[in-house]
Amino acid sequence: MKHFILGLAATLMMSTAQAEPTATGDLGLVIERAKGSVLLVDQSDRAALARIEGLGDLSHASLVYSPDERFAYVFGRDGGLTKIDIVTRQIVNRVVQAGNAIGGAISDDGKLVAVSNYEPGGVRVFDADTLEMVADIPTGSKTIGLVDAPGRRFVFTMWDTGETWIADFAKGAPEITKIPDMGKNPYDALITANGRTYITGLFGEDGLTALDLWAETPEPIRVLPDYGRGQEEMPVYKMPHLEGWALTGREFVLPAVGHHEVLWIDADTLSETGRTKTHGQPVFAMARPDGRQVWVNFAHPLNDTIQVIDSVSKEIIHEFKPGPAVLHMEFTPRGHEVWISVRDANKVMVYDTHSFEKLREIDADSPSGIFFTARAHRTGL
Repeated sequence: MKHFILGLAATLMMSTAQAEPTATGDLGLVIERAKGSVLLVDQSDRAALARIEGLGDLSHASLVYSPDERFAYVFGRDGGLTKIDIVTRQIVNRVVQAGNAIGGAISDDGKLVAVSNYEPGGVRVFDADTLEMVADIPTGSKTIGLVDAPGRRFVFTMWDTGETWIADFAKGAPEITKIPDMGKNPYDALITANGRTYITGLFGEDGLTALDLWAETPEPIRVLPDYGRGQEEMPVYKMPHLEGWALTGREFVLPAVGHHEVLWIDADTLSETGRTKTHGQPVFAMARPDGRQVWVNFAHPLNDTIQVIDSVSKEIIHEFKPGPAVLHMEFTPRGHEVWISVRDANKVMVYDTHSFEKLREIDADSPSGIFFTARAHRTGL
């Protein structure tokens, strides 16, 4: 028995010594849109660690992370929902839940994953562990702007009907609150970090619409009613992404639709405080985490350029051209670096956000979205 106990102890000590725990706080995934793969990257080493393949059509893809930063849930354009274990670097489950999906969200407790769909429309909600569907919410419309909200809720909006719905899963089965008259053809939405304000951009009419989710009965609030495509009709080469929104101190910064400018809005009153003329039609206007700068990229054919705006003066302080087809930017959690995907150069480029010096290039196959695991702890991402 003594020999058995000593042998067991030696085995346990050896196992402990050989164990290689993997910390995930430094990691991230880059969407490689052409081949349906993702690239696992380490932000401190500025290096690619592994490629994970077999995720289907990622021509318009996004992802969210589990609260422990171990699992990623990738939403593909073909309706695929893929669960990746970034510790073992493997796909652990995959379902094709619709014909055409546009994004998703994970509940604040990490138990539910929701996907918004163009075809057949509506939202489908899945168990985060098993990917078994727990709720099917048909809306009769293409569904956009899906975000998570505190209290195990999801908020989403209908392109065709101009409604926003709140699906509350706090008691298990969803309780749906429908809010009509949000506006014509909402194309995207965002939620503030505190989960209070939900803003939708409108393609079919001037202005934007906000909801105060802290209100007992949220009502549409019109924002910038004098702003919009109706003033100067211009072709829209690419719809801007409101999830790339910026909050700089007390102001939101939003990309304008069809105009070469970004809009500044007081976060308390939702009134306009300024506009900054830009190089082209902005796609993402993203604040550095400290809010001191806003980085902007642009739609085709001017999508080789980045402009950096000072959030105090609202003036452009730096402009450069990383390469053809700059699609996405992602800041390190404290904002000392920004990672930029340059699709047609097949590169992810890393820049110092203070000196603007390029620090590293990483090979990637048609890269688009970049997602660091720190997103796991932010509402709406």
